[in-house]
Amino acid sequence: MPRGRYSLHDPHDHTPLAEEHFRCAPGPSGWRYVSQLTTPAGDHSGSVDLTLDELGRPIRLELHAASWQVRGAALDGVTWVRTDPTGTHATEGNVAAHAFTGTSPAFLVATTRLLRLTPSASATRVRLVAFTDPVLAPRTVDQSWTLLKREPHATDNGPLTVEEYQVTALDTGEQHTVHIAGDVVLAAPGIELEDLESPPSAFPAPPLD
Repeated sequence: MPRGRYSLHDPHDHTPLAEEHFRCAPGPSGWRYVSQLTTPAGDHSGSVDLTLDELGRPIRLELHAASWQVRGAALDGVTWVRTDPTGTHATEGNVAAHAFTGTSPAFLVATTRLLRLTPSASATRVRLVAFTDPVLAPRTVDQSWTLLKREPHATDNGPLTVEEYQVTALDTGEQHTVHIAGDVVLAAPGIELEDLESPPSAFPAPPLD
């Protein structure tokens, strides 16, 4: 079970935003990721709890940030309930999208599990609902993902396969690169892996159709 810490920063001016202390692992249902976020000053600022099924679909999502809360799942597309800090107002949303995304590195791993790309495949389009900080406001985004290469790297614990993805925002054409090993993000815009206590988990082979 990988356990570690990411630092999150503004990808444009590198202003520190948060630290995300996480643990994750494949399980009977697919994959689960849980984390706690702290501000640069060390104060608690939110949490992430995401569970995927064996096909990479989000079967449970719970986000907390600035006293806002979101609970969601893949249901008729994706469905969620967003609750305000007072707990008195809840708004339900539903979009014909494939999955969720946000600032947590968990969502990058989740998208790769959903798409299951190969280096020879062409770019794949995906529609996601993004929950943006600090109030977890929902926004639908369209992206294109391409697996550029998959390379083994020697480590003290044996070979580690690193995948390099190119992600394109289809509304702006902006592109960036994401590096992932198993269920851990090694590098992405606004994300740095600062500490990892155990090697990334290797996902089981996808189920046959």
